[in-house]
Amino acid sequence: MTQIHEPATAPGFDEHGLEAGQDNIQIAGLDVHNPVFFISAVTIVGFVILALIFRDFAGTALEGLRTWLTSTFDWLFMISANIFVLFCLVIAISPLGRVRIGGIDAVPDYTYSGWFSMLFAAGMGIGLMFFGVLEPMYHFNNPPLGAALPIVDGTIVAGAVDRARELGMAATIYHWGLHPWAIYAIVALALALAAYNKGLPLSVRSAFYPIFGEGIRGWPGHIVDTLAVFATLFGLATSLGFGASQALAGLNYLYGVPNTDTMKVLLIMGITAIALGSVVAGLDAGVKRLSEINMLLAVALMLFVIVLGPTMSIITGFFTNTYDYIKDLPALANWIGRTDESFVHGWTTFYWAWWISWSPFVGMFIARISRGRTVREFITCVLIIPTLASILWMTTFGGTALEQFLDQGYMGVQQTVIDYVPELSLFRMLADLPLASVTSLIGIILVIVFFVTSSDSGSLVIDTITAGGKVDAPLRQRVFWAIFEGLVAIALLLGGGLAALQAGAIATGFPFAILLLLMTYATWKVLRGEPRR
Repeated sequence: MTQIHEPATAPGFDEHGLEAGQDNIQIAGLDVHNPVFFISAVTIVGFVILALIFRDFAGTALEGLRTWLTSTFDWLFMISANIFVLFCLVIAISPLGRVRIGGIDAVPDYTYSGWFSMLFAAGMGIGLMFFGVLEPMYHFNNPPLGAALPIVDGTIVAGAVDRARELGMAATIYHWGLHPWAIYAIVALALALAAYNKGLPLSVRSAFYPIFGEGIRGWPGHIVDTLAVFATLFGLATSLGFGASQALAGLNYLYGVPNTDTMKVLLIMGITAIALGSVVAGLDAGVKRLSEINMLLAVALMLFVIVLGPTMSIITGFFTNTYDYIKDLPALANWIGRTDESFVHGWTTFYWAWWISWSPFVGMFIARISRGRTVREFITCVLIIPTLASILWMTTFGGTALEQFLDQGYMGVQQTVIDYVPELSLFRMLADLPLASVTSLIGIILVIVFFVTSSDSGSLVIDTITAGGKVDAPLRQRVFWAIFEGLVAIALLLGGGLAALQAGAIATGFPFAILLLLMTYATWKVLRGEPRR
């Protein structure tokens, strides 16, 4: 069986005297970092209790926080994301791309198929299912960049349709393409180099060693790791909340299961219980196997839509949508003088904060499975290939929904945008294709398994952070975090629904955006000193 390698000494190793778990304490069968574990655990437990007791206040406060952050710091999120993309592309094509994670002689731990399945399932699974159909239609109806509305008073405006269609797809791909994967790549590369090239503990604080030195062992490190725990937990809770809402909407749509808060809570609890089984099974038997199964199901569902949907439109659309994305990317990524504030604040800023809040979790997970890859290979597989996969996914699902509306007059997905019931968009699109009941059931299964893999991977990462970088801490610690991921999702859903989920991700993503900028500089410093072939 393939095993995860512990961080090890490699060429270019600096004598730092830092070891995984060296400041841990052992209490009640736990092996945890003091004070990161206790600050994180007490704060999260307190949040869950207060949010459930004061639900109305929590919902109002979270919505106000979301509005303030997205309108005040939109520039910070957008500038940061642009920097991450440019940095990744520059180091990939530069001589620094020849640096190998783990040292010159390191070999990969996983095959390409296993590696890619795990990183893609962990990085975007639930989000693609939730927004893949909804978002292109939404941006078609409400095109960004000041484009004319394609529908006015219920009448299609012929001259505005083509441009709205281009922007609907380009804006969607913008949110799921280079920028989010660059955010993940920055964190993953920084942590992989710290752990496998410098022999530092596999914890977020280690990425800042080039800046703070052994100061990462003190409060600068404690603050970084604690913020990483909060960001990971709330980012995951946002995704789990979206996933539970979509899965229950599908069950209601197919089988009449009541779509109530009580059922959402029961569904989250049930799926969390399944995730606990995966946690017990371990990384190779649990996450890896589920990720590969889910990837096969996702590809099968996509191929079904390509074959039985508007096949030629999807095939040609992949290339035209890629071109439109590249063409409109400078305008979409520009933060100066924008008049489409609802798009910038309600979509882009939220997305960048969400990806940033996910970055400690996805970044550390990718770092753990990426030993032996060159930096150029790493950037290609973590940035370029997932972007192309996202374009194909959005073209297939979102493009099909647009074809159904514009060419057939089918109002199924369009109505979910008008009524804003985003969790139904996927099922309404599939309803217009053959075998709708079967494919919709597959869609529900995909959402649930993505939920399980995200929860399992997230609890693994949070446990590693709160165990001082140890990857073999007692199982009960990972079980604790898996349970509380579900509880935070429940607290946010009951305390304000989808808006509260978004607010949680934005609030924790904001401080971590600043840390990511520092991490980018630290990564550049490490790469400059690494040997390469």
